[in-house]
Amino acid sequence: MPRPVPGLLAAAERHLRVGTPAAMADATTRSHLDDGRCVGWYGPPVPGWRVAVDAERSDAPVPPALARRFGAADFWARWTRAESGAKLADVPIALWWRRHGLAAPNGAALWRTLHLADLVITVGLAPPQPAIWHVRTLIRA
Repeated sequence: MPRPVPGLLAAAERHLRVGTPAAMADATTRSHLDDGRCVGWYGPPVPGWRVAVDAERSDAPVPPALARRFGAADFWARWTRAESGAKLADVPIALWWRRHGLAAPNGAALWRTLHLADLVITVGLAPPQPAIWHVRTLIRA
């Protein structure tokens, strides 16, 4: 693991901005919120690593069907980690759920979940994976 990755995650709050989707258009990656805001990642690139961000309002109600399926405790933190993992693996969230639920499996990806103002935000970084990994993931799911 390159040394910059843990440091970048440790300082993640300095690389996140919240604004309108238009204002975040130049972000490396973004997450759109249900209230119209957007969270953008403005951290420096780490050669060979991909980045994903997912954010939710911490006071948003947990959808009842998802609470029944995954539990309501610490839901948005678990949700944003799962969404970030799915984005990094380049798989639909429904396939991620089938394989991992809302868990973030041990592996090459690293992440940090932050509580900033009224938001829960997970930033994940992962090294590139061989293209065959995507095919195997979809077949196994």
